[in-house]
Amino acid sequence: MSSSQSTTATAPSSRAFTSFSSSMPPSKNATVTKSYESRPVIKQQTFEEIYGEPENFLEIEVRNPQTHGFGRKMFTDYEIICRTNIPTFKLKQSSVRRRYSDFEAFKEILERESTRVTIPSLPGKVFANRFTDEVIENRRKGIEKFLQIVAGHPLLQTGSKVLCGFVQDPSWDKHQWL
Repeated sequence: MSSSQSTTATAPSSRAFTSFSSSMPPSKNATVTKSYESRPVIKQQTFEEIYGEPENFLEIEVRNPQTHGFGRKMFTDYEIICRTNIPTFKLKQSSVRRRYSDFEAFKEILERESTRVTIPSLPGKVFANRFTDEVIENRRKGIEKFLQIVAGHPLLQTGSKVLCGFVQDPSWDKHQWL
């Protein structure tokens, strides 16, 4: 480099700017200064990008437990609300009811169907006071967590034959899978 030219570098960045010491086009004797400036590129998001539907989503909610029957025939079932835009699911929104024994069968079917995926455990069985509000609410939370983990797994979302039916088909029967 000649003594009349100099290069100055500041903080490294992805953008280089060249400036000349005079307003005339560069000549043989012009001083060239290169500096690197860090300026973030800010893309303004549209309303749709901020508040619109995400590309792929799956929301599972377990709510509204109801106890049925009398004496030794009593059981509690839970409403499963599913909202999704994943193409493997037939419905964008659905609501079905399942009892604890259905969840046990579903877990067993998933374990046989998906040997590469570790299926989480369900909340434990309760034998005493199983119809108290506290026990039912704790079980509801545990079942919801179980379903959210299972439904959130990418291999199960697209590869499980039983998942879609379990969370969307009101006539799903564990006996057709066992």
